[in-house]
Amino acid sequence: MSVRIQDFPGTPLREDDVRSGRVLTVSGAARAEYAWDLGVAMTRYLEELRNGRLVGQRCRHCGRVLFPPRAFCEQCFCPTTEWVALPDTGVIQTFAICHIAWDAQRIDEPKLPAVIAVDGASRNMGLLHLIGGVEPERVAVGQRVRAVWRPPDERQGAITDILYFTPTEA
Repeated sequence: MSVRIQDFPGTPLREDDVRSGRVLTVSGAARAEYAWDLGVAMTRYLEELRNGRLVGQRCRHCGRVLFPPRAFCEQCFCPTTEWVALPDTGVIQTFAICHIAWDAQRIDEPKLPAVIAVDGASRNMGLLHLIGGVEPERVAVGQRVRAVWRPPDERQGAITDILYFTPTEA
């Protein structure tokens, strides 16, 4: 089967279009750079993580405490400007026992990703993080946990400043 340019919709380029400058072409390696702005809410959130603290934002309209913080409430669409300090404790909402790493390689010691409902945040606000310091068979939905932080001099202002969450019960 033969494919012809006429079989595709659109207007094909003509040599004259390129020569006359109606169509711009670039040869060689293109230098494509971009910048990403974290915004006010995420910038403050990451700064607080570097300081070993969790923060959310309260919606002044509906009263929800958003965690992680957002610039506006996704339920009533009002801007959020009130910062709320939150404890580094919470409850496991759901978790998994993973015997395969992110790159599909088998791992000897399973990872325990979980969604943590942080105390003080509104319902259905969850933080995806790891559970650690406990055997997988001792993890349960509804279990209370607390954050285990990196030493202060090793923090970078990233979610990985929390090494993992660990159960608070013996």
